[in-house]
Amino acid sequence: MKLIHIKSSPNKKSNRLRAAVMGSNDGILSVSGLVIGVASANGSKIIILTAGVAGIVAGAISMAAGEFMSVSAERDNEKALIAKEKLELEQNPKYELEELTHLYENRGLDTATASRVAKQLTKADALGAHSDMELNINPNNLTNPWYAVSASAISYTSGALIPLIAIMLPFGVMTIPVTFVAVLIALTITGYISAKISGSHAAKAILRVVLSGAAAMVITFMIGKLFKIVGV
Repeated sequence: MKLIHIKSSPNKKSNRLRAAVMGSNDGILSVSGLVIGVASANGSKIIILTAGVAGIVAGAISMAAGEFMSVSAERDNEKALIAKEKLELEQNPKYELEELTHLYENRGLDTATASRVAKQLTKADALGAHSDMELNINPNNLTNPWYAVSASAISYTSGALIPLIAIMLPFGVMTIPVTFVAVLIALTITGYISAKISGSHAAKAILRVVLSGAAAMVITFMIGKLFKIVGV
């Protein structure tokens, strides 16, 4: 029996959800640092709003563009793998049938059953059967870059709106502390969701993202104060 290597890819649904959470995190962190830095320099509400909206638009476009390029490359790779598999099926159908049989044997079927299933699926849709078992790719449902573009832009914007809304509320001298707390709560939630998706330790994931967010806000707050002191 020939040794068959099963080629697999990560779970797309889980990856998409994880990417959405990471996009929200990016929005929260980027815009919170921006608006707190501007606010600490004694920026007026209209200046803070302008900076925040500009940050959201720029960040969302950047995220969407990055996702589009990344997912388009993934889609191109999927197409290339499918084309290669199609060529192999045309050039050596006997070996490909044997390969598919071994793959089903590796899944726990006995030889006779695996052979029967492989023959039936090959007759029905050889390319689809091989793409699914060998590559974990559905030829009729390839990765969609436009879905990634919209998801990343929406997730980034939804996260970024939290610090912007918080800092625009009329809390007077408590505006920055309220924004700080709102951001940490939001990061706690996204950190928890991220941990659940990846199956990692929730407390560690939350602590990591919260400390990162707190550090970013403290640094930008101090930079804003410095600009205020020097009168820039």
